Amino acid sequence: MLTTAQVLAENNFGDTRTGGLAGPMGLFLIIALATVTVLLIRNMNARLRRLPDRFPHPTEPGRADAAVVDPTDGAVEQDSPTNAPTGPQQRRNG
Repeated sequence: MLTTAQVLAENNFGDTRTGGLAGPMGLFLIIALATVTVLLIRNMNARLRRLPDRFPHPTEPGRADAAVVDPTDGAVEQDSPTNAPTGPQQRRNG
């Protein structure tokens, strides 16, 4: 008759010495994740360095930058096959 300790101590997982690929595969995954993390941090630092120190304050409420020129001003309007609003309609509704 088996006791509870013998049942819990029994190895039901098969032979653990054959096909030992879990260790090397785990090491490969850890090294790959660490490499990707380092590259991601370097990329984000490079992008942050390119940002300006300060951003200009908006002069009008609701507009990000009043000095931005609208590229549609003075342009010839073309008919659109969709019912999407054009630039002047968006400004009027916004």
